[in-house]
Amino acid sequence: MMSIDSIFEAFHKLKVLIIGDVMIDRYLQGQVRRISPEAPVPVVHWESSEDRLGGAANVALNIAALGATPLLFSVIGRDENQRHFLDLMDRHKLDARGLLLSEERISTVKTRVIAQNQHLLRVDQEDQHDLSERETTALLQNLRWYLDEMSMDVIIFQDYNKGVLTPAVIETVIAEAHRRNIPTVVDPKFNNFWAYRQVTLFKPNLREIRDQLPFAVHPEADSLLAAARALRERLQHGITLITLSEKGLFAEDREGHILIPTHPRTIADVCGAGDTVISTVALGLALGLPLSEIGQMANLAGGQVCEKVGVVPVDREQLQEEYRQLTVD
Repeated sequence: MMSIDSIFEAFHKLKVLIIGDVMIDRYLQGQVRRISPEAPVPVVHWESSEDRLGGAANVALNIAALGATPLLFSVIGRDENQRHFLDLMDRHKLDARGLLLSEERISTVKTRVIAQNQHLLRVDQEDQHDLSERETTALLQNLRWYLDEMSMDVIIFQDYNKGVLTPAVIETVIAEAHRRNIPTVVDPKFNNFWAYRQVTLFKPNLREIRDQLPFAVHPEADSLLAAARALRERLQHGITLITLSEKGLFAEDREGHILIPTHPRTIADVCGAGDTVISTVALGLALGLPLSEIGQMANLAGGQVCEKVGVVPVDREQLQEEYRQLTVD
């Protein structure tokens, strides 16, 4: 059994391939002092703006924050926001060689208007159509080359239904992972929920489970176990991990299951919590940690980022100390 310090030290040795939809999370901050005379809407007096990496890029940030080395594969538009995105990658010292620049789509930007720490409005700039055949070929050729050149410890699929993770891409990457004995971890979304056959770990949230299964699913052990078994019957995967928001998370494999409640937190914003959970889970899986340890650590990590406004990566030192305290208690 690995000690807590040795677990976090071992993270530094891991290389993680991340494939999925990337985006810029843009925040416009201001103050509301009056209602517009033109319509019954608040007038926001702009004070500041900030761009952050989002989607699969936030997963890369979390992987790096935990000490491992991420390699991100995605497609962005060849446009003005491409420059902002690549600047952010450079600022965070993230490897951008896996990114494909496309003339056929725009870069995804989610702009949030926030006043007095309240989220007032979100405006999305995005394309949601699947990658073209040309884009798919280029992305997969690049990915195969890196898999041949570098030894990866785990692959993360981070799906936001923006078109990068098509059935063809999913099937090909899973096959490449199987051929190389690389574990695969999936954070699915609605469109291709059932495309991730024979992955190592499948991590939907409770809402996604309810949208896909023909029976009611409740945040209780017996109900979640029935859901996990229904998922395995179709996907033939190894481990199911279901995030339950304020109820914690549920994890199940062929050996058993565990329901882990949340720890008391002051919740400010749940954005990005799923990215943090999947990142922590992937590193724990790559180290071969027991499912109970992976679940406990991921539960703490996801809760931690919910205490902060906006999409932010996990704080490694805080997580290590909270996990240490949990094991002491």
